[in-house]
Amino acid sequence: MANSDHILLGKPVDYPEQYAPDVLCAVPRQIGREALGLSQPLPFFGVDIWNAYELSWLDLHGKPQVAVGEIIVPCESPNLIESKSLKLYFNSFNLTRIAGIDEFVERTERDLSACAGAPVSVRVRLPKDWASESLHCVEGVLIDNLTLTVDGEPVADPRFLKTCSGEIIEETLTSNLLRSCCPVTGQPDWASVVIHYRGKAIDREGLLRYIIGFRKQHEFHEQCVERLFCDIRRQLEPDLLGVQARYTRRGGLDINPLRTTETPVITNRRWYRQ
Repeated sequence: MANSDHILLGKPVDYPEQYAPDVLCAVPRQIGREALGLSQPLPFFGVDIWNAYELSWLDLHGKPQVAVGEIIVPCESPNLIESKSLKLYFNSFNLTRIAGIDEFVERTERDLSACAGAPVSVRVRLPKDWASESLHCVEGVLIDNLTLTVDGEPVADPRFLKTCSGEIIEETLTSNLLRSCCPVTGQPDWASVVIHYRGKAIDREGLLRYIIGFRKQHEFHEQCVERLFCDIRRQLEPDLLGVQARYTRRGGLDINPLRTTETPVITNRRWYRQ
């Protein structure tokens, strides 16, 4: 885990009352990737999709504005953006006068890109846009209803991952049972996960055991998804692989990492749990 001296998670802090880009904290991705034996070039493409549900600022007349934001961080960026610092950053706009959405987007894209070390895109949706939004269910074959006995401490052991036939298939498997822990606070993080692959058929019981094994894994969201991707790829050698987790929100933010063997098609459909 990263040296947590500069990380704001789990620490009492004062909320800034005016625009404060200096509260943003970067966490080097390489720290988590070293544990997976990853180096350049990365074996995947992908993004981290953040949804920010508590955006607010003042217009030039002092009237509050509210919005929902979408932030897309490329997985090639050298840094993660620490989540509590992002919350503090967005809250620093609450009493700040902004000329309009264009200025808000310009400022946030500049500041978040500087923190991540790569171009970050920001999209803002105002209340007038919300009527077109809808909730979605996880699409694919749900494996959570398998009969399973789990003994002992949960461990995300890659040896659980096996194929059950030599036939090459393409399918999407899903689970709502992904639960990991914040490496700083120890608090639980909950997610639904989607695994799309083409290759030898994955043993679903083994995959479910592996996913359940994350229940005591202390890693950031992005690191958990990269572990899922790397373990499946190394153990099962699929021709094509995509892994995405949609985490439930905390502090008005949710994080949804996506890692694939091919250039991803980026969609951001809010799932029911979010």
